[in-house]
Amino acid sequence: MEDKKQQQQQQREEAEAEEEAPVVPSSLRAAATCRSLSSLSSSLRWDHRGDDDEEEAELRWAAIERLPTLDRMRTSVLSSEAVDVRRLGAAQRRVLVERLVADIQRDNLRLLRKQRRRMERVGVRQPTVEVRWRNVRVEADCQVVSGKPLPTLLNTVLATARGLSRRPHARIPILNDVTGILKPSRLTLLLGPPGCGKTTLLLALAGKLDKNLKVTGEVEYNGANLNTFVPEKTSAYISQYDLHVPEMTVRETLDFSARFQGVGTRAEIMKEVIRREKEAGITPDPDIDTYMKAISVEGLERSMQTDYIMKIMGLDICADIIVGDIMRRGISGGEKKRLTTGEMIVGPSRALFMDEISTGLDSSTTFQIVSCLQQVAHISESTILVSLLQPAPETYDLFDDIILMAEGKIVYHGSKSCIMNFFESCGFKCPERKGAADFLQEVLSKKDQQQYWSRTEETYNFVTIDHFCEKFKASQVGQNLVEELANPFDKSEVYNNALSLNIYSLTKWDLLKACFAREILLMRRNAFIYITKVVQLGLLAVITGTVFLRTHMGVDRAHADYYMGSLFYALILLLVNGFPELAIAVSRLPVFYKQRDYYFYPAWAYAIPSFILKIPLSLVESITWTSISYYLIGYTPEASRFFCQLLILFLVHTGALSLFRCVASYCQTMVASSVGGTMSFLVILLFGGFIIPRLSMPNWLKWGFWISPLSYAEIGLTGNEFLAPRWLKTTTSGVTLGRRVLMDRGLDFSSYFYWISASALIGFILLLNVGYAIGLTIKKPTGTSRAIISRDKFSTFDRRGKDMSKDMDNRMPKLQVGNALAPNKTGTMVLPFSPLTISFQDVNYYVDTPVEMREQGYKERKLQLLHNITGAFQPGVLSALMGVTGAGKTTLLDVLAGRKTGGVIEGDIRVGGYPKIQQTFARISGYCEQTDVHSPQITVEESVAYSAWLRLPTEVDSKTRREFVDEVIQTIELDDIRDALVGLPGVSGLSTEQRKRLTIAVELVSNPSVIFMDEPTSGLDARAAAIVMRAVKNVADTGRTVVCTIHQPSIEIFEAFDELMLMKRGGELIYAGPLGLHSCNVIHYFETIPGVPKIKDNYNPSTWMLEVTCASMEAQLGVDFAQIYRESTMCKDKDALVKSLSKPALGTSDLHFPTRFPQKFREQLKACIWKQCLSYWRSPSYNLVRILFITISCIVFGVLFWQQGDINHINDQQGLFTILGCMYGTTLFTGINNCQSVIPFISIERSVVYRERFAGMYSPWAYSLAQVAMEIPYVLVQILLIMFIAYPMIGYAWTAAKFFWFMYTIACTLLYFLYFGMMIVSLTPNIQVASILASMFYTLQNLMSGFIVPAPQIPRWWIWLYYTSPLSWTLNVFFTTQFGDEHQKEISVFGETKSVAAFIKDYFGFRHDLLPLAAIILAMFPILFAILFGLSISKLNFQRR
Repeated sequence: MEDKKQQQQQQREEAEAEEEAPVVPSSLRAAATCRSLSSLSSSLRWDHRGDDDEEEAELRWAAIERLPTLDRMRTSVLSSEAVDVRRLGAAQRRVLVERLVADIQRDNLRLLRKQRRRMERVGVRQPTVEVRWRNVRVEADCQVVSGKPLPTLLNTVLATARGLSRRPHARIPILNDVTGILKPSRLTLLLGPPGCGKTTLLLALAGKLDKNLKVTGEVEYNGANLNTFVPEKTSAYISQYDLHVPEMTVRETLDFSARFQGVGTRAEIMKEVIRREKEAGITPDPDIDTYMKAISVEGLERSMQTDYIMKIMGLDICADIIVGDIMRRGISGGEKKRLTTGEMIVGPSRALFMDEISTGLDSSTTFQIVSCLQQVAHISESTILVSLLQPAPETYDLFDDIILMAEGKIVYHGSKSCIMNFFESCGFKCPERKGAADFLQEVLSKKDQQQYWSRTEETYNFVTIDHFCEKFKASQVGQNLVEELANPFDKSEVYNNALSLNIYSLTKWDLLKACFAREILLMRRNAFIYITKVVQLGLLAVITGTVFLRTHMGVDRAHADYYMGSLFYALILLLVNGFPELAIAVSRLPVFYKQRDYYFYPAWAYAIPSFILKIPLSLVESITWTSISYYLIGYTPEASRFFCQLLILFLVHTGALSLFRCVASYCQTMVASSVGGTMSFLVILLFGGFIIPRLSMPNWLKWGFWISPLSYAEIGLTGNEFLAPRWLKTTTSGVTLGRRVLMDRGLDFSSYFYWISASALIGFILLLNVGYAIGLTIKKPTGTSRAIISRDKFSTFDRRGKDMSKDMDNRMPKLQVGNALAPNKTGTMVLPFSPLTISFQDVNYYVDTPVEMREQGYKERKLQLLHNITGAFQPGVLSALMGVTGAGKTTLLDVLAGRKTGGVIEGDIRVGGYPKIQQTFARISGYCEQTDVHSPQITVEESVAYSAWLRLPTEVDSKTRREFVDEVIQTIELDDIRDALVGLPGVSGLSTEQRKRLTIAVELVSNPSVIFMDEPTSGLDARAAAIVMRAVKNVADTGRTVVCTIHQPSIEIFEAFDELMLMKRGGELIYAGPLGLHSCNVIHYFETIPGVPKIKDNYNPSTWMLEVTCASMEAQLGVDFAQIYRESTMCKDKDALVKSLSKPALGTSDLHFPTRFPQKFREQLKACIWKQCLSYWRSPSYNLVRILFITISCIVFGVLFWQQGDINHINDQQGLFTILGCMYGTTLFTGINNCQSVIPFISIERSVVYRERFAGMYSPWAYSLAQVAMEIPYVLVQILLIMFIAYPMIGYAWTAAKFFWFMYTIACTLLYFLYFGMMIVSLTPNIQVASILASMFYTLQNLMSGFIVPAPQIPRWWIWLYYTSPLSWTLNVFFTTQFGDEHQKEISVFGETKSVAAFIKDYFGFRHDLLPLAAIILAMFPILFAILFGLSISKLNFQRR
């Protein structure tokens, strides 16, 4: 007992020692005090028990220690109870984490120290990783082209044509002989301007560089080359792009990541610690023991580490909210960024490479995260390299070392404490109120360098990057680096398990189980899609069953073709029903590639659940179809034959899903996958034996019948039906009726062939899924193809010593020395406008409480995001809207700008004293959104020019408009990339910061009176942020009303604002007033609140302000800052100001415009057509691929149906049926391909349309008409290909009338399929639902086209469907124009002789005398679908904000 008390006394002393924290801002230390005291008492609870409790605890520990080692690792004491750490409930995990980390800043430090002390006490060390790299050079191969390097259709064709020859290419350096070292227990900051090679360096060190890059030099971990271990598992690279599954919640995302990353060496360390503690008789702190054991267990579905990471990343408040995407409301952009970081640090990696992790985060949140990283680095001996764009001074101070880069070279690499001395030795000094990180980035720029020159007695000359590099190599820090690298790594000093040798952390079975669990979860989240498919299939089964109703069909030769047609239709329907799988599979590929490349799991582990878990769905859909249609149609009433048909249909549906998944894995994008899927569908159907019977195929192509899965399905289904006893009637030829039907179709096989067919289908399914897994394994993510560069730009680049940044610097105006944000007096960005004030009073905003929150116990049905916000924004005043992440800043901007599409808004919003009318307000306002949404296929300059064209008033002539566009482009520093394609975020085109600047330029060029900017500097480095804010300041100085939400502003940027609105989490105001000189007003306001710590000298006021108003400070002081503000004089003054501004000034009038839009409809249409023309011309993946599809299809149809359209070759009804099948196949497949291709193309553009529609740029009808019109030239190309390839090969009549009738018909057909695809996208919330409805359209077209069931045979209750089916009118006009006037040609039909015209009229109901009417009706369908597309665009908005 005495030993026990001594041990407790030692633990108390250690706990007291742990109260020492690293140097942090005084405000943060004060904010942590109250939480740390309660936390300390919690940690000592074990030590302060009474003797009885101690004895009881000793008994429990004694019992635990008697357990076998494995069980002892899984058992601990939590809240005085023995628990299995593998089975901790959500509440238990949450309570433990809250107890261990009540206050993040202090308690996280104490938790890490306790873990380290526990290990040190028994002599166990953490594994460490030292990273060295020597002379690393990375180069990219770029194709040199003439003119602009844009992927136009012509450039793509020429590049393909030159593909077999040697193309001129250049090798552009990205990293230029960089050398360095990262040590354990050191937190290193990576700084440099965008494009300097930071991301490439991080990828190189993490072993994740693209294989197409040329890499020389060496990278070592603990002295081992990258190829001797698995760097992806030893280290973790955190991307700047936020790629997550939108349907999963934050907790699920982190749990999934933790499960796959495993626990690394934690289990081994824990086992050794427990063993040594037992030998030494040491009893650990129960909470620490429980935590350490819980994070050491592999493969748990719910990880304790997830709760811990959510806590320190501030994600616990949104743990059960889905991630969401651009069309689904989810977590905020800042929360997504933190989730991206948390997703990787939840694992056990000992080296972290973090790329721009602070984008979209406020400075206090960034400080908190970096502070936690510092603690992890120092105490857990991790190796961490972090790239940040705009680190605040206090965040910068947390780092130990700095790597400064420019132009692919390392300018400085060493201790943070020496870097300022280094630059002073070069003649440059950082001003007092200048952030060190901002200084370091600007001093390298030719544009900004001179203002920091400190040697006034010497003449300033620009110091180049090469000169800085030489100075660094000659400096003491540089020499020390060389000496360190010269000494080989001492491998005896490192724990031998620091490097991972295993590719995956889990066993194959556990990998499979985890992937199964996630797939089940995603299927549950997408249940609506699957339910919709089943309902759709049931509805189609009812329609089909009543079309082929058994009471109308007999068992005879005349009706045998209808039975055959119904079986074929069932196969087609189930094949087409698999099309939506394309959209689902493609949408998940980006996240899959990320996780595959991080070695979360292999491709097969992802592919198998995708296949197996869809089997029950296929079974349900097959049962739904068969159980409804089988007896309605009247197939053979035998149970065995019912189940045999069900089996074949089930295998066909499973095969269809497998086929489209396989296509998606190789084609990767929605457009390419749609074409690939349609092409596969075409081949399978053409060789399936129904459209063209096997016996009618050319002999040299009959092998195609045996490679089509549809052939085996048809053999199985037809044999199952027509070999039944009821079809055994003998015909005049002595062959049974059933056999005769099968022989006519070339399907006459023995009954045992059914099982051969079923086996073949199973083989196809397995083959396709193996192909799917192989595709997932070998294909790289899209957007990593070789870059292209123009010959002119390359020549310039080469002449300037491969230094593109100089070219940009030389063209930029010099900043005024001393103030980076000084107004640019030479600017001419002044066009006439009306200054306007925005006032708002008692604004509240409510949304429906998310289902996930209600499931967690939140009872209110409405969640209030804004609470009684009152304020005003005035002309000429630059206002900042600030607050911690989740405070409601973006929500308030959306409400004021009228961008919310859901929820309930209360309160009074006025513009110029008059109630805000959104339609007119959109004309005079601009909104820079957080998400940078732009058309991907136009250039930067074209994007800005397009915005100016449509948003500037008609009074601005084209010359002035062009000059204005050029000035904005130069002001926002887009001149160097003005000819670059915008591309898709995270895939191609512009980088994050370039897209952000483009967003700002697109809004500034509209010359608005009011500008809302949501985080305009997020994703920008300090220099770019200063440039942008200077432009914004210039705009405000012209008398405009400018409001910005802003994160992590430097002192200069923050003090460039005139007024501040500060919000706290929960959507409440805590300050609204002027900043004052050097932020004196806001500082004075908060310092007068009792208990609030004073600001330190030269401290960033914005950071201090957020720190002293955080939730923990409120808890410590026992105050509510929102209540203090409501009771303040400032609030009363603001209320009075708002009341005065809510009344119109004398002599003013409400906003009014003679027209709804700035430009006339003609100009709107002209601008929209201009943009669409450029987009289409630069979309080879859309237009070239579908043209290629048409070309191949024409050749295939021409070969298969060679000269069968010649009337002289038609001698019986089968000849007519064959050529009708040709017409049917040609129109159906080319139409489906057009429809499937246009769906993703329009879907990508839809979010851009929503933004432009909110901005009031154009009438939806102008956009719709332009979109509709732009398809016509490309459809014309398709028509010409059909007319000059397929038409003559098939042998249709070469008369002018029939030729042009055919051309007219195919034109209408291709257009109505295209316009239907556009319409269906505009009518549905997402591409998956659009694909489902499109597949239903295809199947109904199949059934009601008149090919499977002629019009005279369709029951009268469904005949209206026939007449409303566009495809029926297509076949009507096709057949009638080609053969409807053939009165002289007689053929044998069903044993009698008739003229072709008479047979067509009697059998199909096609009348030549009604041809003009049919042609007019056919033309109405594309017109109708185009009008519905326009109506949907103008009336519907599925974006949820």
